[in-house]
Amino acid sequence: MPESVVTAEDISEVTRQLGRPARDIVAIASRCVCGRPLVVKTRPRLENGTPFPTLYYLTQPAATAAVSTLEASGYMVELQELVQQDEAVSAQYLAAHKQYLTEREAIEVVDEITDFSAGGMPTRVKCLHALVGHALAKGKGVNPIGDLALEALEWSPEVCKCV
Repeated sequence: MPESVVTAEDISEVTRQLGRPARDIVAIASRCVCGRPLVVKTRPRLENGTPFPTLYYLTQPAATAAVSTLEASGYMVELQELVQQDEAVSAQYLAAHKQYLTEREAIEVVDEITDFSAGGMPTRVKCLHALVGHALAKGKGVNPIGDLALEALEWSPEVCKCV
C-alpha cells in the first residue's frame, strides 16, 4: 500500500499505539489491512531540534512485539553473518541504505546524521524494528534484511492484530 497523508485520527491512533504522543510524522508509510497505521514516516529533525535518523518507525504493538521476540531469539546474528558473507545481499543492503538516505534527505538534510541511516545499514544488523519498518514501507525487494526478518516473524501484515 502506498504512503498516505496523516490524519488527526492517525495521530491519535499512533499515540495510543506508542503510549506517548506521536511526534513529527510526515506520512503513514504502511497500514494494517484494517487501515490503522503500521509504520510511520518521521521527520529527520524533531520539532525540539533532536536529530532523528529513523525515517520509518514501526508503531503497531503486535508487530513491534513480534520483532522484539525475533531479536531476542538471536536471529540478528544469522542475518549479520549473511550480510558479511553474501556479496549479493551485502550489495542489496548497501543499496537499501542509499535509498533510505536519499528519501530522508529529500525531507530535510540533517548534518548530524549524514550517512547514518537506521538498523545498522549498510554493514551491520542492529535493529530489526527499523529494518522491518523499512521493508513494510517500501515493499519487498528494497531491504533484503528487512524482508528476511519479515518472513521469519510469527506475525503477518496480512492479518490484523490491532487492539
